[in-house]
Amino acid sequence: MTMTIPAFPDGGLIPVKFSQSAEGAAPGEGTSPAISWANPPAGTQSFVLHMHDLDMARNRTTEDQAHWVVWNIPATATGLPEGVPRGSQLSDGSYQISATGPVYRGPGAGATGPLHHYMFELFALDTKLDVPPTADAFETRANVLKAMQGHVLGKAVYGGLFRRPK
Repeated sequence: MTMTIPAFPDGGLIPVKFSQSAEGAAPGEGTSPAISWANPPAGTQSFVLHMHDLDMARNRTTEDQAHWVVWNIPATATGLPEGVPRGSQLSDGSYQISATGPVYRGPGAGATGPLHHYMFELFALDTKLDVPPTADAFETRANVLKAMQGHVLGKAVYGGLFRRPK
């Protein structure tokens, strides 16, 4: 299984447009980039997309900022469009959550310090998950990741770097 994000190369700089620093972005939000994938494993019943900041997870004793989790993406999907709208349940029946709420939380690493490493992980599952969204993004993410155990058929990873403009 492969995943691509046309807005930036794997391992490259994430454009400001897709960050919390974008002009007009609500606090802690931003515009989600278009994401596409191909060649899922046979037997895929749903997908989970998990975006997180590796540097926050490494440098803290608590969880990272729960940037974005989208689960129960239909097996027929080949991607997500740019600008996924705010809302717990999307039009395709999938759910989303982040530390900001039911919305994509763009990168927001400070203008000083090193670039942060943001990972987009796509999991192909052999089932749909029976995990309702809760008001707590960290609890919901933990529930999704736990429910995935034993059901992952394949995984694709795509990375990007970001630091707020000075």
